[in-house]
Amino acid sequence: MWNIVDSMKTIQVVLDSVLLRATDGAARRARVNRSALIRRALREHLKRFETRELEARDRAGYEEHPSDEGETVAWEGVTCTTWSPYPKLT
Repeated sequence: MWNIVDSMKTIQVVLDSVLLRATDGAARRARVNRSALIRRALREHLKRFETRELEARDRAGYEEHPSDEGETVAWEGVTCTTWSPYPKLT
């Protein structure tokens, strides 16, 4: 517990009154304090932001170097025979 507290820094964040009331209400409903709610929301936002950046990088790479039709067809054959979202019935 003390390691977590020692590694945290106190910052000042300015919120308008509507956002502050919404934050406090959400914190009460989640049964956490305001700081914990904001940390959780920021972590989730940063994770989504990173995912969007990675997707944009991948998209740019595929636009720069598009795969040919033969490559896609070959992999579709592999995935269709080796993976199924449904369990095997025996």
